[in-house]
Order: sequence, then structure tokens, then C-alpha cells
Amino acid sequence: MAKSGPVTIADVAVAAGVSKQTVSNVMNYPEKVRPKTRDRVLSAVADLGFQPNRAARALRSSSAGMIACRIEPVSSHSLAHLHDGFLHALAEAGQAAGRHLMLFAVDDAENEVATCVRLVRSGAVEGVVLYNVVPDDPRPSLLVDAGVPFVSFGRFSDSADATGWVDVDNAAGIAGVVEHLAACGHQRIGFLGFPEGHRVGDDRAGGWVTTMDRHGLLAGSHRLDVRGEDTWISGARMARGLLDRADAPTALVAASDTLAAGALQAVRDLGLTPGQDVALVGYDDTPSAEVLDLSSVRQPIPEIGRRIVEALCPPDGTVLPVAALLAPELVVRGSSRRRA
Repeated sequence: MAKSGPVTIADVAVAAGVSKQTVSNVMNYPEKVRPKTRDRVLSAVADLGFQPNRAARALRSSSAGMIACRIEPVSSHSLAHLHDGFLHALAEAGQAAGRHLMLFAVDDAENEVATCVRLVRSGAVEGVVLYNVVPDDPRPSLLVDAGVPFVSFGRFSDSADATGWVDVDNAAGIAGVVEHLAACGHQRIGFLGFPEGHRVGDDRAGGWVTTMDRHGLLAGSHRLDVRGEDTWISGARMARGLLDRADAPTALVAASDTLAAGALQAVRDLGLTPGQDVALVGYDDTPSAEVLDLSSVRQPIPEIGRRIVEALCPPDGTVLPVAALLAPELVVRGSSRRRA
């Protein structure tokens, strides 16, 4: 018997004993779901009288010609411009697909979701792009419930069934840095990271731990793993604390170019020469890294933009179930040249 009042994806998920994402997958790309699970969901749909958001489906099959993305606030303590590069990549990929990029600014996740829902339901845009997703991020599930097509830069779920994201293998990026530094003869390799609980930061820290352990360098190195906010000041402070120790590291791996730039200043303030006395590698390969002759891990931002647009704006108008983990690339410059 049909439920009185509007039936939501959440109602179907509870009745079928699955996640809301699985229900969404059954509605949009059933081939991705196991037959038994798909049958259970469809049975719940029939029993509850669930009607998918027809307006959203109509928009997906139309050609509004626009996709939307929120503009992230810029910190005065950051040297990174990854978000700018990402928006540029989205705009270029969108243009190649016959779409335009609409930017909007809001204060928080709740307002971002409300804006995305309004833009899609009004027909202003076909779908939206999420940036800087975090653990337990409320935005993906809220957009799924609202029937809003989206793709995020960053994984928003550890579920094997979760789709709708493109991400970079951050652990592999830092692993490559440690491999490079170990090959250069370094054994005491410090890590400057983000506070625990930050998904990207935790992945990058995990790459440091795993690779240090593989080279037999982890024992006693826990004191070389320090965390702080992603600011230039924090990077300088953490690097100075490590380099002032009797067992100071001969190399530093930073979770961002902003932290690495601060560390670079600390190295110079101590009268040391980057790349000779202390090797230093950042992450994101922002324009600042090239200017500072700083080795850094380059994210494949153009490919990320292309993958997101391809999934969000395919020719037939049905959002593709993308779940792509891309490999970054280490760019070696003077700050981490091979030791003699």
C-alpha cells in the first residue's frame, strides 16, 4: 500500500534495507547494482508508491547548458591556488562539452545545498560540482534525496557502491615523495601534516607512514610527524620545531605547498640551504612551488575537471556513475635534489 504523503529516497532505503546511494543507483544506473539488491529496492519502490523526481530527470535529459560550483573562500594565510586551477579546468572541460560554468558564493554547506537544489529545479543548471568534501559531509546525501545530479572532487563515502566522485590518490602521492627522498639517501624524513580527521590530510599522512615503514625508517620517527593548520605560519613553526631537535630530520615532506613554503622560510632562517642541508617537498604543485624552486606533488587537475564534466554532462543526459581515483605526479626541483 502506498504511503500517504510524499515518499522519499530515504523511505525506500529503509524499507529495502539499503543505503540512499544504492536506491539512487537503482533509479539512475541499475546495471551497477547486484540483481538481488536491485529487485529488493524495486519491490520497495512499488510497495511505497515512490515517484522519482521527474523535474530532475527532465533536466538531466535536457540541455540547460550550465553546471554550477561554489567558490571557496580564500585564506590570507595560504599560498595555494588549487581551487582556482580546478575552476579553470572545469570551465575548459565544460566549454569542450558545450557547457558553461556558473559560480556562486554561500557561507555554509546548508546554504550550498539549498542553492544547488534551487538552481537545478529552476532549470538554471543541469547539475552541480562539489569541492572540498570532508568525512560525514552532509551535502552528497542531501543532494541525492533532492534528486540533484552532482559529481564531487573528492570521495564522500568509503562504500564500494558509492559513485559520483573523482579523487586523487593522496597516499600514493606522498608515498612517491618518501621513495624519492629515500633514494636520495635520506633516512630521517619528517612530515608536516594537517590536523587528524581531515580526509585528505589523513590519506597523505598514511602514505608517509606506510612508505617509511616499508623502508624500515618508521621506528622512532613518530616524533618527526607533526600536525597543524594549513597556513604559512603553521608550516614555519612546525618545521622550526623539528629542525631545532638534536635528531633533526634531513628532509621534510609537507602536506601542502603552503606548509612547505613556511618550512622553506624556517630552513633559511636557520642558515641552512634548501636541497643541500635539508630537502623539502610540498604538495599540489601550485604556481608558488615553481617560483620557490620547490619540489611538489602535482595533481592531475585538468583530467579531474574533464572526468567530472564527462560524468555530469554526457550526451544522453544521464549522469554517469563515476568513481575514479587518479594518480598524482612528483615534480622534482632544487629543494630536493639528490644528495652527493
